[in-house]
Amino acid sequence: MAEREPTMEDSDSTDEEEFYDVPDSLDEPNRKEEENPPPTPQSEYVPPPGEITILSIGQESVSLGFSLSHNSVGYTLQLDYSCATHSGSLITKDSNTVKVEGLNPGTEYTFSIIRTADNGNQSKATSLSVTTEPSPPVQISVDEISSESLSLSWDTPAGEVKSYIVTCCSEGDIVQELATDTNKLTLSNLMPGECYSLQVSAQLQNGRISKPAVTSAHTKTHLEMLLEDLGLEQHYKEKLPLSTVLQIDQKTITDEPAKCNSDLPWYFLKKLMMVNVTARDVKCTSVCGSNCGDTAGNTELDIDNLFDSQNSDDMLNPLDIITALFLCSDGFVQQEMALKMSMCQFSVPLLLPNCDTKQCTLMLWAMRDIVKKYRPQSLSESKGFIEQRIVLSELPMISFVRLGRCSLSKSEILNKLLSNSQQYHDTFVHHNMKCGDSPRRISNGLAEITWYLPCGNKNMDVFSEPVAIANLRGDIASFETQFSFLCQTSAAVFVFFDNLDSECKVLTNQHHKAQMFLVGNQQSNPSSKDVLKKVATKLTLNNSNILLKPKHMNDADFILNLRKTVSNVVENSKMKMRIEQMADIAHELGIWVDEDSSECQDAKKNADAITAEIHDILNYKEDQLPLQGQIWKELTCLEKEEFRLRNAGSQDIEKYKSDLQVQKTELRKKQNSCDMSNAMTCFINAISSPGLERCYFLKWMRMNLDNVSREKLSGLREQYKEKCKNSENKEEIKDIDRQLSNSSLGTEHFFREMGQIYEASLSLPETDPSRQQLQQLPKLCAELLLDGFPVELVDGDASNIPLRWVSDVLSQLNDLVSPKSKILVVTVLGVQSTGKSTLLNTMFGVQFAVSSGRCTRGAFMLLIRIDEDVRKELNCDFMVIIDTEGLKSPELAQLDNSHEHDNELATLVVGLSDITIINIAMENSTEMKDILQIVVHAFLRMTEVGKKPKCQFVHQNVSDVSAHEKNLRDRKLLLQQLNEMTQAAAKMEKKEENKSFTDVMEYSPDTGNWYIPGLWNGNPPMAPVNAGYSEAVYELKKNIIQILGSCASSANNISEFTEWMKSLWTAVKHENFIFSFRNSLVADAYMRLCTEFNKWEWEFRKYMYTWVTHAETRISNYGTFAVKSEMSDMRELLTHLKSEAITELSKWETKMLDNLTQYFKQTEGHVYLVEAYREDFVNNAKSLRREMQNSVFNQLTAAADIRQGMTELDRIKENHTKELEGRVRALIDKCREKKCEMTGQELDKEFDRMWKEMLRELHFKKQEPKNIIAKVDHYLRDNLARKGSHVCGLLSEKSLKDCGVKPFTYTVEGFYKQLKHKVSRFFNIEDHVMAVQKIADSIIMTCTQLVTEKIERKNNYHDTYIQEILHAIDEKLQIHQEVDTKIEFEVFLKQHICGFAAREFQKMHEDFIQVNDPYRCLDQNKEKFRADFKDVFNKRDQCQKKAEEFTERCLRPAVEVFVNRSLGPDIIGEMLTSDQFSTRMYLQYSILLDLLSRDDFENYQSYILSHEEFVKKWIHDQIVERFSKGSTTLKFEDQHIESTINSINGAINKAKGKSGNFKTFVKGICQELGDKLVLSQGALGAFMILNDSDLEQFAHWLTECVKDMPQGLRQKFKVTNIQTKLNSLHVKPQSVLFSRLIGCGKQCPFCKAPCDAGEKVHTEHWTSLHRPEGLGRYRWDRTKKLMTDICSSLVTSDAHFCCIATNFDWHPYKQYREIFPEWKIAPDVSLQASDYWKYVMAKFNTKFAEAYDAKPAHIPASWKAITPKQAEASLKESFHIQ
Repeated sequence: MAEREPTMEDSDSTDEEEFYDVPDSLDEPNRKEEENPPPTPQSEYVPPPGEITILSIGQESVSLGFSLSHNSVGYTLQLDYSCATHSGSLITKDSNTVKVEGLNPGTEYTFSIIRTADNGNQSKATSLSVTTEPSPPVQISVDEISSESLSLSWDTPAGEVKSYIVTCCSEGDIVQELATDTNKLTLSNLMPGECYSLQVSAQLQNGRISKPAVTSAHTKTHLEMLLEDLGLEQHYKEKLPLSTVLQIDQKTITDEPAKCNSDLPWYFLKKLMMVNVTARDVKCTSVCGSNCGDTAGNTELDIDNLFDSQNSDDMLNPLDIITALFLCSDGFVQQEMALKMSMCQFSVPLLLPNCDTKQCTLMLWAMRDIVKKYRPQSLSESKGFIEQRIVLSELPMISFVRLGRCSLSKSEILNKLLSNSQQYHDTFVHHNMKCGDSPRRISNGLAEITWYLPCGNKNMDVFSEPVAIANLRGDIASFETQFSFLCQTSAAVFVFFDNLDSECKVLTNQHHKAQMFLVGNQQSNPSSKDVLKKVATKLTLNNSNILLKPKHMNDADFILNLRKTVSNVVENSKMKMRIEQMADIAHELGIWVDEDSSECQDAKKNADAITAEIHDILNYKEDQLPLQGQIWKELTCLEKEEFRLRNAGSQDIEKYKSDLQVQKTELRKKQNSCDMSNAMTCFINAISSPGLERCYFLKWMRMNLDNVSREKLSGLREQYKEKCKNSENKEEIKDIDRQLSNSSLGTEHFFREMGQIYEASLSLPETDPSRQQLQQLPKLCAELLLDGFPVELVDGDASNIPLRWVSDVLSQLNDLVSPKSKILVVTVLGVQSTGKSTLLNTMFGVQFAVSSGRCTRGAFMLLIRIDEDVRKELNCDFMVIIDTEGLKSPELAQLDNSHEHDNELATLVVGLSDITIINIAMENSTEMKDILQIVVHAFLRMTEVGKKPKCQFVHQNVSDVSAHEKNLRDRKLLLQQLNEMTQAAAKMEKKEENKSFTDVMEYSPDTGNWYIPGLWNGNPPMAPVNAGYSEAVYELKKNIIQILGSCASSANNISEFTEWMKSLWTAVKHENFIFSFRNSLVADAYMRLCTEFNKWEWEFRKYMYTWVTHAETRISNYGTFAVKSEMSDMRELLTHLKSEAITELSKWETKMLDNLTQYFKQTEGHVYLVEAYREDFVNNAKSLRREMQNSVFNQLTAAADIRQGMTELDRIKENHTKELEGRVRALIDKCREKKCEMTGQELDKEFDRMWKEMLRELHFKKQEPKNIIAKVDHYLRDNLARKGSHVCGLLSEKSLKDCGVKPFTYTVEGFYKQLKHKVSRFFNIEDHVMAVQKIADSIIMTCTQLVTEKIERKNNYHDTYIQEILHAIDEKLQIHQEVDTKIEFEVFLKQHICGFAAREFQKMHEDFIQVNDPYRCLDQNKEKFRADFKDVFNKRDQCQKKAEEFTERCLRPAVEVFVNRSLGPDIIGEMLTSDQFSTRMYLQYSILLDLLSRDDFENYQSYILSHEEFVKKWIHDQIVERFSKGSTTLKFEDQHIESTINSINGAINKAKGKSGNFKTFVKGICQELGDKLVLSQGALGAFMILNDSDLEQFAHWLTECVKDMPQGLRQKFKVTNIQTKLNSLHVKPQSVLFSRLIGCGKQCPFCKAPCDAGEKVHTEHWTSLHRPEGLGRYRWDRTKKLMTDICSSLVTSDAHFCCIATNFDWHPYKQYREIFPEWKIAPDVSLQASDYWKYVMAKFNTKFAEAYDAKPAHIPASWKAITPKQAEASLKESFHIQ
């Protein structure tokens, strides 16, 4: 203990602790005191302290008492104390008490006390010895608690501790008292579940004992200990839910054995949920290792070790694990465990004990779900069978119990009793099973039950009638309640014994109805005959009631005797009881029943209230579930007809569709007119109850409905058999057959009705109370899905999905689990009744319906959670399991559309799933071929729409170990058949490029096939599930999860899954799936790809625009002193720049292709869905590079040639300027020689005289304009040279200068063709002539725009201009090659365009020559030269003036040009930040939305008839609108001004730093700016002459002028409107945006809607939104009314069309691709998707008719009801805008 300075308290009272043990020395301390006379005042003598008493002793303090003297002398006391380890002293005033603190506990101290007077004299010392109180142990803790021991530890207290005394008390009595030298102790041999008080005292070396430290602890019960061992303690209170058991975690998909006891329950559950009969073989690897691992390598003999190792105490008995799991699980896990145990032919808990509470529970609910099928002897001839829920079966029960110790293994005997000679099975756990010999810790008192059910074969059946066998674990003497229960419920009780007590009260006290049998073993401790006789007499037993196993009898004979006795009881007993009835007896005996909980009972009442009303299933469905009957089936037919239009005949398609919608509306009204039935009201109320009650309710409902259906089906089957005996009863047989199909009634029918109620309510107004009340229904269903209940996806009766209902349920589910909403989907497909549901149930432990007569109809989905540890591996949160109805089902085989139904279902589920299990039976090759064809169709369709399906083929009932090798040939045959099916399916789907199955999907015959043995190991009903089946299914499960984990694509989230479902089902409803499939996920993925590609493309273009600007600047400055390094000639510079351009282009092309590669490597964003477009985008990147290269080379060549052409002019101008300067200098000298002042007028006269003289003497060679028309003609002929000699003749017919004067009109030759055209024009029908004319007008518009752009640049003409125009014409003609145009048309069109262009270019060329004429340039500067002449003559300072001139004439124009060249890309970049310019589809959407808001007929007409012109103008208007305020353009202009000003200032400063004259200074500035600005050579030349400026002054003023220049430029730009700016830009934003977003320019051949494909180069045209054909000028042949039909509907109908392309012959719309192979016209996304154009046509019907010279269309009634809001919504849906 740390020492501390002692303190003193002058207090009369001390508050000390009481001590546990006070030594004798406290009363009589060791004290020495000398006898002294009394003191006298002021004497030398000081009296010692009086009598010293010890007032109190603490652990760290001692209080001493003194008697005070009565004189007036003032004394002080000095206390010195010491012990072996430290000492101290204390001085205080004389007082009656002194407290010394800071002492060590349990230590002996010696005190010496001296009294000191004021004068310093001291008394003699008084000595005293005191031992401080020892400290008790501190921080006592209970480290380990078991059922029979407690381990304690504590911290060592201060002082010299000799030992510790530990006392254990229970209820005040000392149980144990132990001493220990250490600070740890384990108390053993305690009672389980007791509370103990624990005291620990420390004993010192001197014998002193401290006060005890006290704590208390409970020993654990046997149950608590076991639950802790098993890691289940938390689930004892919070019961284990089914969702936890079923979730996919690492344990369920790995083969790691149980390493510790806490793994055992999960190991058992994992195997049990997969119905594996080895589930009870539970042992830890650590235990196995300790038992066998030690001896494995030991070669020495050690008998002792061998004997010691044979100990099973450290292993757990399987019964304990089962009991613990039942105690720790909720009712639904218990039910699932009991069901699976029953399937494995394990015994099931009947009475579940709780060894803590001594209470047991009747497991009625747990057994509720067990359904058994059997055939008693009475039905063996008729081959009938009984199928019944086991708790409702009235069976005799035979119970087997044990009294005292018994040498016979009761359970093993029972197993032999129940097994026939061919097949032994361990129904009950017994001593000789793995771990069966481990001591039972909590399972004594467990009563198990199993059933023997006959199969109707006398040779095989052990008992001819069904019987229940109960087995009680433990001695009945300890479990009288359980024994009493069995005695009252059993037909017979067999008591196994070795020794009997003559009293045997436990047997004689029972009041029972059961026969009593005594079973003894004479081989071991034979009972006294007298005792046996006495007991038998008391029990009134005869010889037949006593079975003894004599010494000479073996087990087989004994079992035979026992079996005869039991058979006799079974056959003669009238004591039969349902397990359900046993609940009453249980209640009487105080046994709990698991169904007694309030939730279970309330749920039962609710379920019974509904199912009690069911008397006739067919009538019940019609009365209580009316919405899903005929009305729903009619709605389904109407929905499919809306898409397929099979019965439209010659009707107007849109009117027909409108009529169908009206019929649908009527049916919905009919549904809404039905009041909600009582059954549905009760059902919805019940599933709205709290969670647990709702789950119980649905279970009760399912079981009750199964019971009702089973009863009904059983009766119908009997009738069917009777009627089939007479072949005349055909109609009756047919009626019974129909009833058999319709007599199924399950919870799915109630949910189906709920869905119909909800869907019908959606047709009501939003404010309708009925609709609002039903809005919570999807959420209820979503919660159930989350709880693990299967939900119907496809209605099997109507073969339809209630899309809105299912979508809203999934939407609610998404909200419930968000953000953890990623899912992977596993589906099974196959023939009916091949065990698909059983396969899924075994694989995932779920419970899809598999009972007799309840084949799955439609498709059901079920949700399984993924645990955190697997979530990272699979990248998903849930797994969705879809169970489907069997393909080729007999019920549907009679229907004409059964194949279609199977195709629909297969396509849907394959499309939804990430992996599909194909369940096939090799034995039926015909059926297999049909199945494979259906499946291959589905896979082919998925591949075509971008989904990459994965599949595993499962071959059931193949049990040979060599199956995989033996079936090599079968696998090859399978692949061959798959290839054949693929070719056939591809032909049907018109996708014949798919030649083999592996073209459609990744498939390997070796890894894609699984061979699974039969389900049952033996003959049902007594056969357990085959362990090989479970193991094979488990391997398949692991493989599936591994495949899903290695998927490159990411999992869908729930909302994406919903979108897939919608689009798949919509496409499935069409006949041609591949061309009908449209999906928002695909559209989103495509839109994202387009957006990304457009960004990369713009980066490429922008970079090249900047590069070309820089290159053109270098070319423009070539040959001037603004160039730093001069190349030998222009050709060399051009070659160098082209080489540099190729490098840059290649770099960017590679970058784009790399970006594409990286983009497609992503796992997010559903990139795999647009894999089909990858090649198109690669081609686009390459095409873009070629286009950019041509454009860049043309611009460089043109710039170089134009600059080369200017060289001569620049030389002439330079010579003229030099000549002028010489003459002016001479004139100045001449005037100065006169030595008289000259006035301004005189100087002007002299200058004018000199000017005239110079002009007269100078030689001005006039620039002759070139014949541009001849050049254009040359290139035109060159372009057409390869077209043949006929073209030369056509070109010679008309001179080019006469072409293009009048508007271009296409005409045809021949009287018949002309007459045909006139008729077409009269009826306003677009014929061939009009189509060709339209193409011509479009091409002329494009070329006119090109010519205008060239002229606006005010450059000289270059040959690349006409080459560019001819190339544009060729491109456009290529696009429209579907219209048959003859060579004459091409020649005349090119002549027309070239004629017009040649005249414009000729004028441009002449204007350029005039602007750059040397005489004109010289004359322009005359006044400037005059002013300079006067300044030089008068010797004025020119610095400021020349700086301003250099700034205004040279720098400012160059900066303006630079800004104009840079502003175009800036405006484009800014426009591209807006969504509407991100992709072609978004542009179309934005334009249509804008048209809708303007609601103007002329705009619509312009958009439809002149699409490209309208779009270009719209883009232009958007730019003007966006930039009209000026702030954005000013920002860009400011950036460029700032940039150039910085460059100019940098150039000035750099030039200042160099030595030289004025000329070298200016030249230095120009060279620095030569790469950025194009400086006018004329202006520079004019500036340089007559310049006598001082260099420093000029530099100063130039800096000032440059400083002022930005303000002037900004002001100029500010007052210039955006339109003027756009006209002056080098890169025209409107043209670039138009060419980027207009796409290929193709229009739908029927409705003229433009192609929406985002890539410029693509192999297939498509559009998001088709229009009524009347908007494209189509009209009916006879009535001349505009057509309302929409091509997206027509292509699914049986209608026909005729047009130019068909030579006006009629052709089926369904086969439109034969005429227009490059077009894909998909049906609308939904029936509302084309509402936009329906609204437009309905509104402007009359105006369109007038414009097209036709009669107004007959508008369907439903079109007139469409609002602008609905039209806008349809736009969003069609273009997939969120």
